[in-house]
Amino acid sequence: MQAWGNDFVLATQYIRNLRGGSQPILVQASDGLLYVAKFTNNLQGPNLPFNESIGSELYRACGLAAPSWKLLLVTDSFLDENPDCWMQTPEGRLRPASGLCFGSRFLGGDGIRLLEILPGTSFQRVRNRASFWLAWLIDICAGHVDNRQALFVEDAQGWLNAFFVDNGHLFGGPKADLHQGFFASRYLDPRIYPDVCSEQLLDFQRVVRALDAEKLWQRVQALPDDWKTASALDGFTQCLNRLSTACLLQNVLDTMVDAQQRANGFERREYQFGPKPPTSVLRSGVQAAGSALRRIA
Repeated sequence: MQAWGNDFVLATQYIRNLRGGSQPILVQASDGLLYVAKFTNNLQGPNLPFNESIGSELYRACGLAAPSWKLLLVTDSFLDENPDCWMQTPEGRLRPASGLCFGSRFLGGDGIRLLEILPGTSFQRVRNRASFWLAWLIDICAGHVDNRQALFVEDAQGWLNAFFVDNGHLFGGPKADLHQGFFASRYLDPRIYPDVCSEQLLDFQRVVRALDAEKLWQRVQALPDDWKTASALDGFTQCLNRLSTACLLQNVLDTMVDAQQRANGFERREYQFGPKPPTSVLRSGVQAAGSALRRIA
């Protein structure tokens, strides 16, 4: 952990539980900021802290918007004083493990409008909409076995910026035992993907091939030892190998574009000739509203 130095924060105040298979909680930390905390003994699997942290590092290294994160120290006294943060299991409550856990910077807050679900008519307001293509490419190469999730932060002019969140199912999932199809990591509403030209596709390849793998490995080595399982390291290695293989990237992008064109064509015909889809609702994200975090997938 030497590379992280003292770059960790202490969980000081429990705010509330959040929804999700890993049963995260919202806490305030010693730096005064709010974090979404995920425990090392979460119910999904032992690789989740690695996947979340290195997934965030990978995304940010590719220039994609993702919340910053820190090592979050949860003490025994904090857990004893806040039994409501304990995890629920069929056998009863499970005490979270104390020590360092993953803490993702909370995007919500006073005066911030955070959205989880957008109607198709609002996709044009997403400034970094093309980033969903790059995110999909990375997720395929990283063996992401869940739908890509994003939150949208609205600015004062009504524009939206997408932040890619929840990387726990990268590298074969929290237990590294899952293998899903090509569409498993696509965003649930395919209409979010704009039309792209060949130059943009080349740019995506340039971005991932320019990754500084050595720097990413330094971040990996600096993680707590118990986060670095053999299966997580193997999944990350395979991901970097795929991202550095030019012919594979080209084949993946070609397949993505073809699949998306087919999906969009099908949806247009369905909307034109079939039953009308249910009305979409522009809804404030629960982070901003103060209720439980809802998993999109």
